[in-house]
Amino acid sequence: MSGTLRAAAQPGTAAQTWLSRVAWAALVYNILVILWGAVVRITGAGAGCGDHWPLCDGRVVPHSFTFERVIEFSHRLTSGASGLIAIALVVLAFRATPRGHLARTGALWTLGLILLEGLVGGVQVLLGLTATSTDPARGFVQGIHMANTFALLGAALLTALWASGNPALRLRGQGRAGLLSYLGLALLLLMAMAGAVTALGDLLFLPEGGSVGISTVKKDFAVTASIIENLRVVHPLLSVVGAVYLAYLAAWLRRERPDAQVTRWSRAVWALLAVQLVAGFVNVALRAPAWMQLTHLLLACVMWLATVMLVYRALTTLRLREVSA
Repeated sequence: MSGTLRAAAQPGTAAQTWLSRVAWAALVYNILVILWGAVVRITGAGAGCGDHWPLCDGRVVPHSFTFERVIEFSHRLTSGASGLIAIALVVLAFRATPRGHLARTGALWTLGLILLEGLVGGVQVLLGLTATSTDPARGFVQGIHMANTFALLGAALLTALWASGNPALRLRGQGRAGLLSYLGLALLLLMAMAGAVTALGDLLFLPEGGSVGISTVKKDFAVTASIIENLRVVHPLLSVVGAVYLAYLAAWLRRERPDAQVTRWSRAVWALLAVQLVAGFVNVALRAPAWMQLTHLLLACVMWLATVMLVYRALTTLRLREVSA
């Protein structure tokens, strides 16, 4: 996409009001679906429906339920509901907005990424990359899954913003602010992908006893260690580098694009970075308990959304100045 993206709103209509409400609801709902997907991984219930997809145990509704099957089947139901919400979002966007409105584009991207999310999950099931599988391919698919998840959240957030009448976004002509912002988003995406692999490693290769820190790193690089164990150290190292860069980016954008919204989201990013780093250390110290993994993932989602908001506000500030000049 290039040039100026249009997002002219049509406030006051019932369809426009519902579009905004559904868009924000879709964003919140997808976060909940993502967290429930993590529960599937943490409980090892990914194979609860066998090697069948999209059917469960070869049926639309399985005849019997085990603990794992309840977890996996409920995840498929909630994921399917997110697709229905996305379809409703597309219908509302095309009814409430004129041709070329960005809410239409955002809604279509949201639906497409939800479909892709389901396909990636289906590939995991059909290839047996679930439950206790230590196949190296599982780490790769897990990283792709997380990248698509963050892209989905970003698309849902932008759709909600545009559906609520927020300004258009110009991608070109942003200078250093654009370059640094895009780099920050890419770095955060890599951190999330590495985090997905690390979480998988913590599930499959939980350190024995109280083994943490340097002893765990040594084990991860032993001759018998798998590639998933080898990559487990990447996330904490990348997180430190990424946190420093994002803290710099937030402060720089706040200075270079002075605006109340930019200042607000810059502070939010700083606060979330501090909380997320503490959560990461606690996660390692406690040997990645389920509740801490879910907390860490929730914070990662919020951190991503806050950074997208910061970048969005910073890049639209320039456009608003030009219009008012």
